[in-house]
Amino acid sequence: MAKTGIKVAAPATITNIAGGLTTLGLALESPADELIIKEGNQPGLVITEIQGASGKLSKVPEKNPAGIAANRLLAHLGQLDRPLSIEIHKKIPMTAGMGSSAGLAACGVFAVQEYLRAGLSKQELLPFALEGLKCTDNDSLVANLIPSLLGGMTLKTEDDIAAYKKLYIPAGLSIALIRPHILLPKQNDFQSILSMNIQVEASLQHAEQLAAFVASMYTSDMVLMTQTLQKTKVHPKISENIPYFDVMQEKAIQLGAAGFGVAGVGPSMYALCTDSGAAHDVIEAAKTLFASQKVDVSTYFSKINHEGAIAF
Repeated sequence: MAKTGIKVAAPATITNIAGGLTTLGLALESPADELIIKEGNQPGLVITEIQGASGKLSKVPEKNPAGIAANRLLAHLGQLDRPLSIEIHKKIPMTAGMGSSAGLAACGVFAVQEYLRAGLSKQELLPFALEGLKCTDNDSLVANLIPSLLGGMTLKTEDDIAAYKKLYIPAGLSIALIRPHILLPKQNDFQSILSMNIQVEASLQHAEQLAAFVASMYTSDMVLMTQTLQKTKVHPKISENIPYFDVMQEKAIQLGAAGFGVAGVGPSMYALCTDSGAAHDVIEAAKTLFASQKVDVSTYFSKINHEGAIAF
C-alpha cells in the first residue's frame, strides 16, 4: 500500500526592516507557498504539477528552488533514487519582495524531512534550503529564507547560514503589506542594489538604526522602535520606481504606523504597526489610493508568524 502524501507550507517573508536588507527578516502569516509530496512512479524526484506561477517556474527539479533544495537533502540522506513526486501550489507572488524563492526552498527541504521522517531539525535543514536560492535571479536572500523555515523575526549575524539570532518579539505587532502589481526595472534587483556605493556616514547611520531597532525588540520599547523606524530612510534607488511610495508612507505614519518601508527591494511595501487597527487603516488607505490611480494592488494583514514551515 502506497504511503499517504503530505502537504507542507512555508510563509512569505519581508526584509529591509530598519535598514536590515540582508540581515533582518520576518515571517508573515500569509500568503504561504504549499507543496504536496508523495511516492512517485520512477526513481528520483519529479515535479508533476505547478499551480499559480503563470508558467514562470520550471518543472525541472534542478531549475526549481524547491526541487534543488529537496534533492540536496535527499543526496545527504542517500536517497536520491527514492521515487518521489511533488506538486507545487505557488501562493507567494514572484518578484514582489516577499521571499518567493525562499518559500519554495523552505517547502522543498521541509517536505522531504517530514515525509521521510529524517529526524533533522529546521536548523539542520537550512544549508540544504540555501542551495535552492542559488538558481534564482536574486529573488530572495538568506534573510528571507531563515524566517520562512524557522518563523519569527531573525537576524543573520554572519555569512554562515547557521549564524543567526531569533529575536524576541513584543506582543501586539501587526503588519500591513501592500503589493502594487508592477514589475520593477532590472536595476532594482538585489545585486544591483548591493553593488551601490554608500557613504560611510550613511552606513554608520544604518548600523545605529538597526542596533536601536533590535534593542527596542528585546526591551519592548515601542517608543524607541517607532523613533528608529521613522528615522530609517529607504534608499532612493529602491523607492523611486515604486508608485506612490512617498504618498503611502506619509499616509501610513498619519494613520499610526510605527514605520513604513519597502519589503526587500520592492515593489511591495510594509507598515509595521503596534496595533491591528492602524494596520487595517493603512490597508484601506492603500486600496483607496491605488484604486483612484487605476493601479492593481494586493494587500495583506498579518501578525508575525512564529512557526515558519509547517506540515498539514
